[in-house]
Amino acid sequence: MGFAVKTVRPTVGAGLISLFAILSLGAIATGCVVAAANGAPPGVWARNLVAWGIGGLGAVALARRAGSRTLSGFIIAAPLALAAGLLSAGQQGVHRWIDLGPLHMNVAEVLMPPAVVALGALAARPGWPLISAALTLALLIAQPDASQATALAGALLVIVALEGRRGVSRWSGIGLVVVAVAMAWLRRDPLAPVADVEGIMGLAWRLSPLAAVVGWIALASAASAPMIMSGSERRDVATASIALAIYGMFSVLTPLLGAFPVPLVGMGMSPILGAWLGIGLLAALSCSRQQPALP
Repeated sequence: MGFAVKTVRPTVGAGLISLFAILSLGAIATGCVVAAANGAPPGVWARNLVAWGIGGLGAVALARRAGSRTLSGFIIAAPLALAAGLLSAGQQGVHRWIDLGPLHMNVAEVLMPPAVVALGALAARPGWPLISAALTLALLIAQPDASQATALAGALLVIVALEGRRGVSRWSGIGLVVVAVAMAWLRRDPLAPVADVEGIMGLAWRLSPLAAVVGWIALASAASAPMIMSGSERRDVATASIALAIYGMFSVLTPLLGAFPVPLVGMGMSPILGAWLGIGLLAALSCSRQQPALP
């Protein structure tokens, strides 16, 4: 069985997509202005706008067509794609990317948002989803990617707290996630920051403090947009929405602690596409007639 594609309250999903479209466009446009003002050619910053448009169309399609198999597919695809990234040549021992033709995609930034939604939706069902989550977290440590590992860990802590079993099982799960995050931060990241990716907010501040403030507000607002679903009567929708918002907020905050890509505002298509996939899948889940069942 799977959750129905035909919706009962289509305006719920449409509202989420519309809200995220406005907020994310504000963040992306701010980054494009800052990058252009600092000499980045149109071929660099325009790709973010293209990714926003393509991602929005993908989110609408996902909201209309996604089902139980889609949830399971993202949970399976996340560790498989991360493992494939480890087999790539990498950069100075860092393996975060897969080349798809001319595209150089950060695997975690593309797949983590929809995987988080899927894990939140299926959290009440024990078994392989939790195993996949643990494997995904381990692969992020191996890449290494402390930012994405921390963001995923934050989402998993929410899922365990809201849906996990009581007693020893819950606390042992929380303890393992905390240990994994500590291990991720102890891994050395040799890559130097790129000005218009990891350092985009510094460039914005030097251009205009107002631009930096606008960028931060738009970015934080876009990351927390899924919270509008947190009051849903459907427990799976509420859990998935909170988990996705926590993932987004940690992705926003970790660049303050190290040289990590700033999502949406920084130059890079991967976090834009990934965010849209997460939003589209959450919209599909919120409009379904029933809770999803594993196929």
